Amino acid sequence: MTADLGRPTIVSLVGARPQFVKVAPIHHELQKRGLQHHIVHSGQHYDDRLSKSFFDDLHIPVPSVNLEAGSGDHAEQTARIIERLDKALEQLRPDIVIVYGDTNTTLAGAVVVSKRSEYLVHVEAGLRSFNRQMPEETNRIVADHLSHLLLAPTTAAMKILEVEGLASRSRQVGDVMVDVLRNTANTVSKQPPTMPAGWAESTDYVFATLHRAENTDDPTRLRKLIDRLGAMHHDVRLAAHPRLTARMSEFNISATGGLSLWQPLSYPQTVHAIVKSVAVITDSGGLQKEAALLGCPCITARHETEWVETVHAGWNLLDPDLNASLGEWIRRPRAPLSEGMFGNGHAARNIVDEILGGWGRHRD
Repeated sequence: MTADLGRPTIVSLVGARPQFVKVAPIHHELQKRGLQHHIVHSGQHYDDRLSKSFFDDLHIPVPSVNLEAGSGDHAEQTARIIERLDKALEQLRPDIVIVYGDTNTTLAGAVVVSKRSEYLVHVEAGLRSFNRQMPEETNRIVADHLSHLLLAPTTAAMKILEVEGLASRSRQVGDVMVDVLRNTANTVSKQPPTMPAGWAESTDYVFATLHRAENTDDPTRLRKLIDRLGAMHHDVRLAAHPRLTARMSEFNISATGGLSLWQPLSYPQTVHAIVKSVAVITDSGGLQKEAALLGCPCITARHETEWVETVHAGWNLLDPDLNASLGEWIRRPRAPLSEGMFGNGHAARNIVDEILGGWGRHRD
C-alpha cells in the first residue's frame, strides 16, 4: 500500500555497477530516517562480479525485486525492463521512483514512470557528452526531460539543465559517489582489501578498464587499443568487463606485452588499485572522476567526457587512440581538485532532503 502522508514509499531502480555504488549512501540515509525503500534490480548487470559483490561490499540489502532482464542489444534489453518494471511497480505501489545515471535501466525507468502516477527523480542529472551516437547520451537526456526532480552533481551540470529549460525542476546536491569514495578510501587505507591471486603489490603499474561499445564492438579499434596498452612502458592491469572478454574472444584478440587481464574488481579492490597505480586508463565515466579525487592521473579513451571538470583541472586527458606519452602525462605537475568541486561528501543527505521536499510540493 502507498505510504501515509509525509512517509512516502520509495523505489530505487538500479541495474549496473555504477548504480549500485550510487544507491548505497542514499539507501543508508533513507534507513536513518525510517523511510521504506525498495531496491529494484533490472538485471542489466547479472554477473555476480558486477552485481552481488557490490551489494555485499556496500552493505545494500538484497533487492526487493530482480527483473532479470539480462543481456541483449539496447532495444531488447530496454524493452524487457519496461515490460517487467511496470508489473513490479504495480506490486510495490511506491510514491517515489529514483533512477540513476545513464544506463538502459535509467531510460526504461523514466519511460515507465512517466506514464504512471509516481514522482520521478533523476540522480546525476545534467551530464552531457554532446555525442548523440552514445546510447548513454540519449538515456540521460530522456531521463532528465521526463523527471519531476533533477538532482545535479555539479555547477556545470546545473548550467546545462538551465540551458535546456529545466532549471525550475533542478537542484545541485553534489556527487553521491563522493560519499562512497571517501568512506571506502578511508577503510581501504586502514585495512587494504584482499586482491586477486597473483596481484603483486606494486606502485609502478597502470590500472585500466574498457567496456563501452564504441571501443569494444569494432574489432579493428579494439585490437588497436589492446595493442597500445600492451606496448606501454609500464605494466598495465586491465580489469576486464565480461563484454570486453567476450569481444576479445570473438575477434581472436589476445593481451600482449605488459598487458595482463584480470576479472572485474570489487569496489574496495578498485579503490585500492587506483590508489596504488601511477595512472588510470579507462572509458568509464565514474573511474575518471574517482581517479581525480584520489589524486591519480587519468587517460580517457574517448573523444569527450561528461566530467569536464576533471579535464579542466588537469587530471584527465581525452585521448581516444591512446597516442599520448604516458610518462609525460604522469610527470606533468597538477594541483589537487578544488575543494567541493563535486560536493562536500554529504550528497546523500542533500538528495533525500530535496526528494522529500519536492515530493511534498508535488503532492500538494
